[in-house]
Amino acid sequence: MKSLLIYLKGYRKETVLSPLFKLFEAGLELTVPLVMAALIDRGITAGESGFIVRMCLLLAGLALAGLVSSITAQYFAAKAAAGFGKEVRRALFAKVQSLSFSDLDTVGVSTLETRLTSDSNQAQTGVNLTLRLLLRSPFIVFGAAIMAFTVDARAALVFAAAIPVLAAIIFAVMLISVPLYRAVQGRLDRILGATRQNLAGARVVRAFNLESNEVASFERENDALMRMQNRVGRLSALLNPATYVVINLAIAALIWSGALRVNAGLLTQGGVVALYNYMGQILVELVKLASLIITVTKAVASGNRIRDVLEMSPSMTAPAGSPAPDATAPAVEFFGVGLRYHACADEALSGVTFTARRGETVGVIGGTGAGKSSLVGLIPRFYDASEGVVRVLGADVKDYPLGELRGKIGVVPQNAALFSGTVRENMSWGKEDATDGEIRAALKTAQVLDVVDEKGGLDFVVAQGGKNLSGGQRQRLTIARALVRRPEILILDDSASALDYATDAALRRAIRAMEGAPTVFIVSQRASSVLYADSIVVLDDGKPVGIGTSEELLRTCPIYREIYETQFEREAAHA
Repeated sequence: MKSLLIYLKGYRKETVLSPLFKLFEAGLELTVPLVMAALIDRGITAGESGFIVRMCLLLAGLALAGLVSSITAQYFAAKAAAGFGKEVRRALFAKVQSLSFSDLDTVGVSTLETRLTSDSNQAQTGVNLTLRLLLRSPFIVFGAAIMAFTVDARAALVFAAAIPVLAAIIFAVMLISVPLYRAVQGRLDRILGATRQNLAGARVVRAFNLESNEVASFERENDALMRMQNRVGRLSALLNPATYVVINLAIAALIWSGALRVNAGLLTQGGVVALYNYMGQILVELVKLASLIITVTKAVASGNRIRDVLEMSPSMTAPAGSPAPDATAPAVEFFGVGLRYHACADEALSGVTFTARRGETVGVIGGTGAGKSSLVGLIPRFYDASEGVVRVLGADVKDYPLGELRGKIGVVPQNAALFSGTVRENMSWGKEDATDGEIRAALKTAQVLDVVDEKGGLDFVVAQGGKNLSGGQRQRLTIARALVRRPEILILDDSASALDYATDAALRRAIRAMEGAPTVFIVSQRASSVLYADSIVVLDDGKPVGIGTSEELLRTCPIYREIYETQFEREAAHA
């Protein structure tokens, strides 16, 4: 948590003024019992009405000054805490954007969401209460004890005995609570992960009539979280009654010893009232301090979790300089490439070697889990090859700045991801300064211009995730978004699966007819989609088992021949 305090750097004035105003308020509060003692001893006992009026006006003035000081302190604390929360979330989001796909797979999406939301809010609340109370409460506790000694040193020994006991109770509870609250936040990650997975797969759950199973699974996770929260809650709940017991015993001892000293003429009645008020102030502040400690404990646990993410070093680094261009080099080259997603995992790819020349169309085909998406994911460097070299336009992908490398490549992923906004705004993801003419040209190439015009043109508002479009329309819009930037390499990762054969064929013809046609990688399980590719890479269990044209593979590659014959025989039977 300490390392996060750098995000308060822009709010130094607020972090200083808020505690100072609170300390000023506390000083005024410590003065009140002395005024009350004087009011009783000189005003009420002696019957001086003028003195009573002056003391009452003084109390009112102290109250007003304390109110103004408290409001000012609250304002500065809230401003500093809100700014701290903003800076922490900004840093977290920037860190998440810098992490590689491997890092995101390792950490998990749900735990990152929890850190950006729940953990950040907990840390922000902790900063707010710390600025307001962390100095004020101890100041009043120890200040009240010191002021009690100025009233009567003998009776004030009760304070000297009570305060160490209270401190021991508070720190013992805090010591045990911090790791427990950290475990609670970890369990919350699992709840969020289960919820996110269930919402994403809602159609599948309902299609298989497994709602009751999912409810039962969620209840198990939820019950586990509840039990853990109850455990830490019971521990934290001991804080208030334990402090109340100690304080009330101290008050009883104080009144007993004070009464004896009043009878002996060693202490005035106002002095006893002042001592009682100081003990009451200690009680109130310890209750606040107990609440503060619980909140700060949560904030520390959350802050440590945030720190863990902020201190992560991205596993993927890139140079600042660009490699020398080579106009004669092939578009993409793979040399003995292998891929493991994690250090101890099995190979997702192994022994991949092939070359794609500029302007060619390369098909990548194979069964489910063969490694097709893994292979094309190495070209824009979404993942780093664990062995071998991947070259783009003559240079190792690791020699490119990531922005420059990915600026040369248009990627259309398997899942068509559109964002809420107009068609024009969605297309600007491909090229920020794209003109309407460039956008319409890309939409035409992607075979979706007529659909957009029917729906109202480029100002048609797309719902989040493209929920107001069909699957085929979403896929064609994502293809158009990649085409707007006119990439040198275009990767279509099974992105035409929702298109009919005629639209798929028209799309491929339009891309080949583009001026300065890109090198195209078509990932598909359909033989018809890669049939006319200049070369086809056939994968089986992460290994290339055939590379060549469709005619060559039909003669030499049994796996490709099986895929081809199975699909075309089925289509002939349906015809």
